[in-house]
Amino acid sequence: MTGVLRLACIDSQAPPLFNLSEDGVSRTGYEPDVAALVAHELGLTLQWVFTPWDNMIPAVQSGAADAVWCGQGMTEERMSQVDFTQPYAVFNETVLVRAGDPARAPEDMAGYRVGAIANSTNMALAMTIPGIIPVEFGASDDVFGDMIEALRSGEVDAFIDDDVVTIALGAEPDFDVAFTAMTGNRWGVGLSKANSSLRNDIDSALDTLIADGRLRAVWQKWMPDLTFPLESRAND
Repeated sequence: MTGVLRLACIDSQAPPLFNLSEDGVSRTGYEPDVAALVAHELGLTLQWVFTPWDNMIPAVQSGAADAVWCGQGMTEERMSQVDFTQPYAVFNETVLVRAGDPARAPEDMAGYRVGAIANSTNMALAMTIPGIIPVEFGASDDVFGDMIEALRSGEVDAFIDDDVVTIALGAEPDFDVAFTAMTGNRWGVGLSKANSSLRNDIDSALDTLIADGRLRAVWQKWMPDLTFPLESRAND
């Protein structure tokens, strides 16, 4: 480990989580702000490693990045490949449809082509909806943008992503929110299983940011309509 913290993520427009980088180096949004605070706590310089979604965990496993910090719900499959820190966010999942679509519950969606990122918590939720046709998305620099355009064009009838990014889209004229599933998915930073030292350091930094209120402040800056879900582990 050098004086640089290299974090893998896609370069995509998914506010308020993150926005497209204007210069290919710096980023804005909830995740970049929290990552910057953690890097500062650790005395490290933050560097983003932009890569397609499907390559983020392999980048950590190969040593091309130190960690994945990019919308990673703590699924069993991912936990078999990397170790996670404590959560820096907890989100539910929302189903988005085109404007005017009457679907408002899972039972309304039989026969729908439903998109989600391959091997994600969102796809796991899609597979619980009776009678849908799952459509996997992945291997793209901008998979979230791909799903938005697929829904807009009619390639899919709905897609599922986390409430933090989909609910805002439901206010746009092209889309409606069908429903939100209260899944409470925990998001963490994924690191190589051989890098427990850095995982412990990031956990310690997150403990500090939660305890002194700075993580809550960043959450409220970017997501004022969502309740801050985290408590210090000292209160567990």
